[in-house]
Amino acid sequence: MKRLLLIVLPISLFVFSCEEEQSEDTTPTEVTLWGVVYSVENTTEINLGGSGLTREIPSEIGNLTNLTFLSLGDNQLTGSIPSEIGNLTNLTYLNLSSNQLTGSIPSEIGNLTNLTRLWLDNNQLAGSIPSEIGNLTNLTYLYLSDNQLSGIIPDEICNQGDGSPSLSNNQLCPPYPSITTSCLVIEESVGEQDTSDCD
Repeated sequence: MKRLLLIVLPISLFVFSCEEEQSEDTTPTEVTLWGVVYSVENTTEINLGGSGLTREIPSEIGNLTNLTFLSLGDNQLTGSIPSEIGNLTNLTYLNLSSNQLTGSIPSEIGNLTNLTRLWLDNNQLAGSIPSEIGNLTNLTYLYLSDNQLSGIIPDEICNQGDGSPSLSNNQLCPPYPSITTSCLVIEESVGEQDTSDCD
């Protein structure tokens, strides 16, 4: 007499497998920022300066890869600058000034090689200026003043295009890059610094 062996597989295992396969192929087509829905494909500019924005900058902003213009200045944004900002490689203009941003400047900022204008001034950013900022060779405006940045100014900051950066009112330590090293960072750009914690 033959015996049949019946193997019963949990149906939940099959369902999980299907869901996992589908999730790998999903790419967002829309991003919601501060209650507004933006198309990933069609959004090239966001100008929300002085709009009363609060809370942190959502990391999902990094999905808007067609952005060329992003202005979030003069708000009440808190938290750190998300590293995903480095995904916005088409940006030519980035303004995050006059907020309450903390933490360090992410090294991923160096991915934004098309930037011509970068405003990060008048926040509470701390830590050192990342050397990757030297990748931004098209910059004509770089504003980092009125923060809590410390350490030395990287020589790579001299790689930017025409124009001198604004670095005053931080905690940056000498020696500073100078015009004698073919650098646009001159004494006026460095301005006043709190060097009480410098060695």
